[in-house]
Amino acid sequence: MHRVLDRQGRNQIAACRCALAIMTKAPRAGTVKTRLQPPLTPSEAAELNICFLRDIAAAIAEAGEHSQGVGVFTPARSEKEYEGILPSHFDLIPQRGNGFGERLANAADDLLQVGFESCCLINSDSPTATAEAFREAVARLQSADDRIVLGPSDDGGYYLIGMRKLNRHLFEEIDWSTERVFAQTEERAREVGLKVHVLPKFYDVDDGATLRRLCEELLGRNSQGDIAPVTTKFLAELIAREGWERLCPQ
Repeated sequence: MHRVLDRQGRNQIAACRCALAIMTKAPRAGTVKTRLQPPLTPSEAAELNICFLRDIAAAIAEAGEHSQGVGVFTPARSEKEYEGILPSHFDLIPQRGNGFGERLANAADDLLQVGFESCCLINSDSPTATAEAFREAVARLQSADDRIVLGPSDDGGYYLIGMRKLNRHLFEEIDWSTERVFAQTEERAREVGLKVHVLPKFYDVDDGATLRRLCEELLGRNSQGDIAPVTTKFLAELIAREGWERLCPQ
């Protein structure tokens, strides 16, 4: 059973730990990956979401001893739904706030409040993000200077934002879910004098085109077998059963 962290209580956080925290919504059919329905059914989309969580969590678990995996979950009181999905050594902490930017800022605030030295907020849409990228983020945040770490995604957003201190300006006046998010966040960092370290770029899988890209990367002729193995197995079995065109129509 996962430990649920309490921002108001005492939590045993190992010294010099960075929280590698997945922003996640309980994987219920019909409520997650809705932009992938179709080509996926609601239950297939929920199962794909679970695969993404497992692959991202596995990469986080390989990021090294100076980090700790955390699931930042919503809705409230859904923590039991992560049993068997996130590793048992991961902690959980609930999301709070209304808009997306407010939830990100509050998540960083809560993680630092409970005792982590630094934190990285990671989306649940980028299953090919690597342990090496997460390890690099943790290492950069061990520096004493005031900086943030950003992991850009191909669509102009970011899959990771990391920090040692919360500055809410980073999440203000951002056009969320647009191609301007990364550039605007860099601009907010410059406005408050923060250095920005940029990680390798990955991509979000949140529509039919990026699902097709994922299938081609994981199952194509030049695929590498060690990338997102749980997702790879699920997609291979689904395509074998339903056919390529059902999943990735022209």
